[in-house]
Amino acid sequence: MSQVVIKQPGTADQLKVRREKGTIWSHIRKKWLVETPEETVRQEYLCTLVNEYGFNLDQMDEEREVTGRGSGNSRADFVIWRTAKDKSDSRTPLIIVECKSDNVTIKPADYGQGDNYSRLTGARFFVTHNSRETKFWRVLHNQMPKSLEEISNVPHADASDREIEDLISKLKTFKEDEFANLLHQCHNVIRNREKLDPAAAFDEIAKILFVKVAVEREMRQRRERNNLFTVEFLDSQRLTDDPLGELFKRTKKIYKDDEIFEDDEEIRLRPATGREIVKLLERYNLSDTSEDIKGIAFERFLGRTFRGEIGQFFTPRTIVEFMVRMVEPKEGDIICDPASGSGGFLIRFFEIVREQILAGADKQYQSFKAELEQKKLSEVKKAEALRDKFAEIRATLAQDKRDSRLWKLANRCIFGTDANDRMARTSKMNMIMHGDGHGGVHHHDGFLNVNGIFEGRFDIILTNPPFGANVEPSDVVHESDALVSREAAKQYENDYGDLYTNAIARVRAAVNKPIASLFDLPKGGKSKIRTEILFIERCLSLLKPGGRLGIVLPEGILNNPSLAYVREFCENRAFIRAVVSLPQETFISSGASVKASLLFVQKFTIKEQTDFDAKQHKVGGEIEAKHAADVATEITRLEMAIAAAIKAQDVEKRKALQKERAEYQKRMAETIVTETRALLKERFPYSIFLYEAEKVGITATGDTDQNELFPNDRQPPGLGKTCLELYREFRSDPHAFFLAEATQ
Repeated sequence: MSQVVIKQPGTADQLKVRREKGTIWSHIRKKWLVETPEETVRQEYLCTLVNEYGFNLDQMDEEREVTGRGSGNSRADFVIWRTAKDKSDSRTPLIIVECKSDNVTIKPADYGQGDNYSRLTGARFFVTHNSRETKFWRVLHNQMPKSLEEISNVPHADASDREIEDLISKLKTFKEDEFANLLHQCHNVIRNREKLDPAAAFDEIAKILFVKVAVEREMRQRRERNNLFTVEFLDSQRLTDDPLGELFKRTKKIYKDDEIFEDDEEIRLRPATGREIVKLLERYNLSDTSEDIKGIAFERFLGRTFRGEIGQFFTPRTIVEFMVRMVEPKEGDIICDPASGSGGFLIRFFEIVREQILAGADKQYQSFKAELEQKKLSEVKKAEALRDKFAEIRATLAQDKRDSRLWKLANRCIFGTDANDRMARTSKMNMIMHGDGHGGVHHHDGFLNVNGIFEGRFDIILTNPPFGANVEPSDVVHESDALVSREAAKQYENDYGDLYTNAIARVRAAVNKPIASLFDLPKGGKSKIRTEILFIERCLSLLKPGGRLGIVLPEGILNNPSLAYVREFCENRAFIRAVVSLPQETFISSGASVKASLLFVQKFTIKEQTDFDAKQHKVGGEIEAKHAADVATEITRLEMAIAAAIKAQDVEKRKALQKERAEYQKRMAETIVTETRALLKERFPYSIFLYEAEKVGITATGDTDQNELFPNDRQPPGLGKTCLELYREFRSDPHAFFLAEATQ
């Protein structure tokens, strides 16, 4: 058997995982163990603790009983002391580590046992580690259990007391307000020193944030402790006058394929200003900050920075969460936001479906494990089967492996576009920070087919289109709108075939024509039409048959009599599933005062559309037949009267009769349409969920508020069921709601 190789701090030797005939060596316990996936995760992380953090085996213990009850279930995976003497003297340990073979996203609630071990032993740090990620926590001994505070790392073996305190106090991961305030502080520094407008100042912050993320990711990949994103590093680069600019050049190369920065783009700040921004940001670890915290804080900063200028791009996160959950995304769904703004809908879709995939994979493994336990096999054989199954499942989850489940989610299921180049860049940056999916996001007019976004493609559309603007006759399709690089065009043709070719051909055929001419909704030769109305038609056309749409709309779209034709357009193509009215103040913090509603529709399947069209045609015929005799009689009477007036050369009477005839024909046409629509609803019946919300999680100032939209920890007192829960019950059995209402 091979010798145990232990890395000592300051040497090049590395502790390595040892395997032999289905067993794995425990370096700490000095014995061979059956190699289950769980044991593999533990022993591989031990190598990380030794090789990267510099801990010696004699200052660690494995499977250590910590409760004093003699129970095998009360054992910590690893207990780590500051020194070997501290261990031998049974003094308070520094770190408790709990390992699992899960692939799921780590949540503190799932590691309650390790939290308890940390409190029982007095350890200051707690590490949760599984097959997918590692998270670090500060144990708050003066608070109740499950009050862990996430931090960016745990101390290395040679950390001084000062460095340990720094980890706790300085390198902690961002709290939402802390991050938002820090970004705002950076923004003010740039505006005051460089005299830039808010949007231009934001562009410079975006570049520096990308540099920081790139540096931190490179550090993690190379397992380096020396941070290049520091003032100390910048000051040490005496061979260049612009060290931050050099880092940005490296960053552009890293993100070259993402088309985020132009080739000639630079950080347009004086070195002293750039140095000050680095100084403000350097002590925080952005890469290890919770994705959710980053997203919330980033969007708060954006909303504060651009309020009143491009504030309509930002949908409050509580609204995003509610809308995404209302359309019930699942693996394999393809989503698009044709007005993607900061990417909120796309990010949350990605997160929810990723969680589903990871949880499903873990459930698959646990199910296999349970079945295996029932078989009469040796422990070694069982472990071998578990390893094979575990490896098989993990291979399907590797996001960097083409055609894996997570690769498909990130690269084939998420699409967005925004007409504002700054916002397209912002959404890409936001998505990169959240774990990816940004490749399908582009700077382009959401009304036009481009880059895989075209009719009949999507299972889900979620969007908050810009309100209040008009599409003017001068808004035409430009030749540049149909330009795609040869490389990109080849990829899209390979991916989508004739669907893509035909979609681009439609755009090219419309060059120099008004954008509105591509749509059916503009009525009566209107010279201009409201943007949100065209977005309704665009979203419905983008959906596959049976696809789901959630869209934020001004409330007038749904109740203004003059816009009945818009509602009928929807009803002729889709089921209206739900309308949720929002409080007036919902979007005030984003710079918009309009009262809005959320409209949820589901496009007809081909069979449903055929059924609807047939019933509409039949009903229309019936209503016309019902009035035919009366209409014919009245028109005949009027025609005869008009003829008599002409014969008598009574011009005034002829004009009055002709006006009466025209008004009668218009009135009867409206009557036929109204009665046809009413009878059609009887022949093609379904129920619509209507809800008026009062508390949606955000105040007019953007502060957190009570939330009745979906299950959460801020539900209003006395609230029975949230809007989402009621909607799901309604979809399951709408009759129960009508019966309950009738008995009240």
